[in-house]
Amino acid sequence: MKPSESLQLHRAAIRRIVERHGARNPRVFGSVLPGEDTEASDLDILVDEIDGETTLISLVRIQAAIESLTGCRADVQTSLDLHERFRRQVVMEAQAL
Repeated sequence: MKPSESLQLHRAAIRRIVERHGARNPRVFGSVLPGEDTEASDLDILVDEIDGETTLISLVRIQAAIESLTGCRADVQTSLDLHERFRRQVVMEAQAL
């Protein structure tokens, strides 16, 4: 299944996973947005950190839970994790779940 298809099925559950693990404002970016994803693509999720709650471990847990739920590889990042060369563009184009 393509990540875009899995996202449509599990949008609300992904939001709950993100909040349960100490982050907020999940947004999708990457190949899913323009509909260019394939079954080999990953699901790119951008989240906002919550001071004192979001850790590297919580991001790994979010990623693992999304992968388990959707059956797709996931890449969960905060805006600061993105390379500064394309950070601004990704943040502007990312769409809320």
